Amino acid sequence: MIRALVFDFDGVILETEGPIYTSWQELYRAHGQELSLEQWLKNIGTAEEIFDPVKDLEQRIGRALDRSTELLRRREREMELIDSQSVMPGVVNYLKSARESGLKVGLASSSSCSWITFHLERLGLMEYFDAIAAGDDVPRTKPDPAVYWTALSWMRVQPEQAIAIEDSYNGMLAAKRAGLRCVVVPHALTRHMNFDLADLRLDSLADLPLDDLLRHFNGRLNS
Repeated sequence: MIRALVFDFDGVILETEGPIYTSWQELYRAHGQELSLEQWLKNIGTAEEIFDPVKDLEQRIGRALDRSTELLRRREREMELIDSQSVMPGVVNYLKSARESGLKVGLASSSSCSWITFHLERLGLMEYFDAIAAGDDVPRTKPDPAVYWTALSWMRVQPEQAIAIEDSYNGMLAAKRAGLRCVVVPHALTRHMNFDLADLRLDSLADLPLDDLLRHFNGRLNS
């Protein structure tokens, strides 16, 4: 039987991916350049240095970016855009339902622990999580499965007893490699990614109550 849910953070609980991409697009355009979505998607769901926008833009314009002005303004713009975001639809209901159902709730993210806890505290969601595994806790982030194994070990739950909720290809790969079932809930940036390995795809968690999701997976486990 399913005993735990394990959430990704960026793009699943809070839509940070779009604001981060937008802030970089604006910086590129200020220098007469374009940052394509294809380039940016390499970074979604992982903290591994696959694409470095600073290095890329500096190579394009032929000089170093000013860290104290240009990059600081970009960071401030990113936070301004993220602060305007609400918790993703259906997430709070899932967290409340999980608590009522006696499920463990974990979080497995490639982002830093400070980033995750800052936003969870700001949003009033910290109390719902039994374990938070972040990029700081593992030698390699997604698509490596280590962050999922870490969250599960802290909750004392086996992989086959847990459902991962992801929004990206890298996140889905990490969850499946760790042995979890994976529900993908793509957002505007990730909806065209290949999610063939996912066990279920939803447009929003608000589209399927947690009780129905559990019946779907527990029924498959018992069949």
